[in-house]
Formats: sequence, structure tokens, C-alpha cells
Amino acid sequence: MAAGLLELGQAFAVLAVAGVFALRIGISVIPLYVIAGMLAGPHVAGRAGLPSVPPGELLTIFAEVGIVLLLFFLGLEFSLDRLLSARSRITRAGVVDAVINLPLGVALGLAFGWSLVEALLLGGIVYISSSAIITKTLIDLGWIANEEAEPILGTLVFEDLFIAVYLAVVTSLVLGGGGDLAGIGRSLAIAFGFLGALLAVVQYGTGFFSRVLDVADAESFVLRTLGILLPVAGVALALGVSEAVAAFFVGMGFATSGHRERIERLLTPVRDVFAAVFFFWIGVGTDPRLLVGVALPLAAAVLLTTPAKIISGYLGGRSYDLSTRRSLRVGVGLVPRGEFSLVIAALAAGGSTTVMQETIPALAVGYVLVMSGLGTVLMQHSDLVEAAISRVRPVDRA
Repeated sequence: MAAGLLELGQAFAVLAVAGVFALRIGISVIPLYVIAGMLAGPHVAGRAGLPSVPPGELLTIFAEVGIVLLLFFLGLEFSLDRLLSARSRITRAGVVDAVINLPLGVALGLAFGWSLVEALLLGGIVYISSSAIITKTLIDLGWIANEEAEPILGTLVFEDLFIAVYLAVVTSLVLGGGGDLAGIGRSLAIAFGFLGALLAVVQYGTGFFSRVLDVADAESFVLRTLGILLPVAGVALALGVSEAVAAFFVGMGFATSGHRERIERLLTPVRDVFAAVFFFWIGVGTDPRLLVGVALPLAAAVLLTTPAKIISGYLGGRSYDLSTRRSLRVGVGLVPRGEFSLVIAALAAGGSTTVMQETIPALAVGYVLVMSGLGTVLMQHSDLVEAAISRVRPVDRA
């Protein structure tokens, strides 16, 4: 017990230092949390003979809670009514984004000689943009009130809904080993049956969620929220369903309860603490030497998927009738990858092949480190991208 508490304390101390450093240099904390985990873990600090943090059970549980809270808060931002009212524009931009980027990732995986399931995991990693990094950067740059914010956020909504279905499918494929079709079919039936039941609760359970959270005491409010969220996520995981998807649906249910703002106010610090542990845990389990082994696939992924994301975002912006300049900003704004790519990597690590257990997590970590930094820089200097494009064709700067 003492050892576990000491390891957890060391993790939080390292995270605190990483957070301070991120604030000083003005970049997202996500890549620094991952790097901090790598440095404090057994593969760097441990090999150097220094006290290290192992990827033990306690840290893993904290990381699981971090995944659940991240997706729960994402679900809070959506309601079925809101999605349906903007469905045509969101669908147009989202379909373009998915059709260009997801197959590109799958094709890359197949080109690396991976199986179809492994390639599908890579497809998800390179497809999904980081809602956390992008939203924060939109606010920091003042883009949130601009015209380009609407297609960026709309595309993120589509991606998040798509990834919910995607995670349900690939979870069944990974746990089923990709070979037993009957077993995979049963897993998918259980997954979609469970998620269908959750969706029905979301649609018709507004009164239930409102009554449960109708309590003045802040402590009771937080405990009731977690008392619903965590057991549902745990049941989902026990059934072989993504706990992240279940948390997303629970968040959608709470979104219509009338208590969304209070949930965000009281639970945001809780989410941030556990999310930090999740990113740290990803780093702790990553051997930097494996990053060297995936250097060529990583370079190929970055070089191919960066322009692909800019192009798909540009086309999405045009579908909203934006100018060339603002459409380019949409493309640049969707480049950062982060939390969801790492969620997929964590799922892959539970697979049965070496590629799933070692190569994909290492590639995902390297990819997120590069794309989160690159995407933020491109957003900060979008004028340079516009200047480069204008050399090929004139850019409408309206």
C-alpha cells in the first residue's frame, strides 16, 4: 500500500512540473504529460537506476477513470436535438473528413504489412482530431467567435459520434482476435445492444437524470454523478464494450438534465486530474526505444496525413460556404491529434499481436507528440500556410 501511494505521489509531482513547463512555453499539456510519463517510467528512469513509476494496477485504474471522464464531458456538449438541428452541415463536412482520412490510415497500415484489424486501428488513430487541444487553441487564438469555428466544431462533433461507433466495432474485433467471426458477431451484438439501451435511456430519461441530480449539496451532487457514470462504464467494460463510448452516452443523458453547467463547474477539476494521469500512464507504458523502431512509419504517417487533414478541412469549410482563407483555417485547425488517438492506442495494447501490443501504441504516442505540436504551431501561424498556398493559387482573404 505504501509503495502504491508513493508511486502515485511521484506521478502527480512529475505531472505538476510538466504542467508548469507547458504553461511557461505556451503549448498544450497533453504531449508534455506523455513525455513526463516516458521519462518517469521504467524505460527511462528505471533503466537509469532512478526511482520510477511502474504501470501498475492503481495507475491503470486512475487512467481508466480519466478516459471515462474525458468522454463523459464530451457527451455533455451534445444533445440529440442539437445534433439533429445541424445535421446536414455537420454530415457534409464530417463525411468528407472521414472518407479522406480514415481510409488513408487503413491503407498505410496495410502498406506496412499489418492485418486488416491492425490497419483499422491505425486508421482511427490518424483520423480523429483532438477536441481538447483544438477547442483550447480556438479560444486562445480568438478563433472561437470567427466563422471558421462552426465547421471546425461541427466536424469534431461528427468525428466524436463516428468514433463512438468505431470504438464499439474495433473493441469487439480486438477482443475477438480478428478471427472468430461468430465470436465477433456475438461481441458486436452485445455491444450494440448495450449501447442501444443506453441511447434509449438518453432519449427518454431526462426526468430521471434531473431528479437524481436535484440536490443542493455539492458533495452529494458530485458523488451521484460519479455513482451513475462509473458503474455504467464498468458494466460496459465487463461486457467487452468500450467504457469510453458508454461514458459518452451517459454524458449525453446528463446534457439535457438542466444540470450541465453545474456538472462542468464541479467536475472539471476532477476530470483534469484523472485525464492527466491517463496521458501520463500512456507515457509510462511506452518504451522510447520502440519510437526509434517506428520512425519510418511515423514519418510516413505525418507527411501523408497532415496535408490530407488540411484538404479535408478545407473542403468542409467550403461546404459551409466559407472563403478560401477561412476554409484553409478550418483545415489547419483540424490537424492536432491527441486524446482519442491515445484511447485507441490503449485499446490496441490489449490485443493479441506484437503490432497491437507494442508497435501501434509506440506509433500513436509518437504521432500524437508530433501532430499536437505541429497542429498548434500551424494554427498559430496560419498566415504562413495561406502565403504558401497563395503562391500556387490566389487566396480569397475575406
